[in-house]
Amino acid sequence: MSYKGFERKLAVVLCTLMLVFPCKFTLAAAEETEKFDAGPFIIEHVIDSYGWHICGDGDKSVSIPLPIILFDEGHPVVFMSSKLHHGEAAYNGYAMGWGDNKGRIVKLDGNYADYTGHLEEGQEYEAHVCKWDISITKNVCALFISLILITCIFLSVAKRYKEHPNEVPSGLQALVEPVIVFLQDEVITPSLGRNSNKYAPYLLTLFFFIFLNNMLGIIPIFPGGANLTGNIAVTGILALITFFVTTFSSGKEYWKDIFNTPGVPWWLKIPLPIMPLVETIGIFTKPFVLMVRLFANITAGHIITLAFVSLIFIFGQMSPAIGWAVSPVSLFFYIFMGLMELLVAFIQAFVFTLLSAMYIGMAIGEEEHEEQAAVVEA
Repeated sequence: MSYKGFERKLAVVLCTLMLVFPCKFTLAAAEETEKFDAGPFIIEHVIDSYGWHICGDGDKSVSIPLPIILFDEGHPVVFMSSKLHHGEAAYNGYAMGWGDNKGRIVKLDGNYADYTGHLEEGQEYEAHVCKWDISITKNVCALFISLILITCIFLSVAKRYKEHPNEVPSGLQALVEPVIVFLQDEVITPSLGRNSNKYAPYLLTLFFFIFLNNMLGIIPIFPGGANLTGNIAVTGILALITFFVTTFSSGKEYWKDIFNTPGVPWWLKIPLPIMPLVETIGIFTKPFVLMVRLFANITAGHIITLAFVSLIFIFGQMSPAIGWAVSPVSLFFYIFMGLMELLVAFIQAFVFTLLSAMYIGMAIGEEEHEEQAAVVEA
């Protein structure tokens, strides 16, 4: 028998054994480990947390502790999240919440107000939520990391421009310059005309902040893995900034078009101000759409990716053989979704910047739009 023939027969025998005796492997695994639940697994990786999870689960999990900063009855309280032992212990009366307060820091009441130690399962503890919580959570830490990276990148590029103004771009300069030129020529100038230089710093910062954090969210290991742009509070603040920039940049023609929309029949304005009401609602729906679009697309991508990983463990509980069989398929779709997320990371940053530029351009006024058209034609 040749060596290759022996390898093939050995593989057939091993596969046959796995298919014939799957129950034994399944029962053994069930006795040693808890049943895998995909829901909490996915949600825990998508939402914010007080520690930066690295690997493992439960008592065996490895994470980077982050500082918890509270104001309780006017007094500052600061300690590291590792004191809570992954939510299974209390520290000086503070613990991770449960039930409706799950994922939040609570203060134990009564006899446990100053308790430090393990929280017993089944024991009923009275607690209240700490209202003033300014802790450095995973998303806050990721925000600081992204700001440091953006600052270092653009200070380096600016220094390169200053020291070598007439040389061919290289390094980070060669990577960043084409993107800036593309956004300037295809997004900012067509939308804002002569005011493009005024709003370009904000729009470029907006694009690179969203794009960088989208990319960091795809990386599964530290300093990546935080779902910053998939947090609706973050996307809401970005949309709110665009709303304020748009509102305070608006001219009289912008408000005139809202309350007396041209080209609309008079009976849609009088006696019932239908069109003015619709236009007024549109002022607030525009930033709302910005907020939800970015949040939903980024979060959905992470959930789908984690769902493909979860399939391996779900089918593995049924039978190790099925788990091994599903693994290559799940891995393929995981890689495919990862590549799709690379594309989505750019598209979502581009769309958010494009719509922000369009909203600001619409608010400038009719006279400005005429000047913009002349600039674009030139």
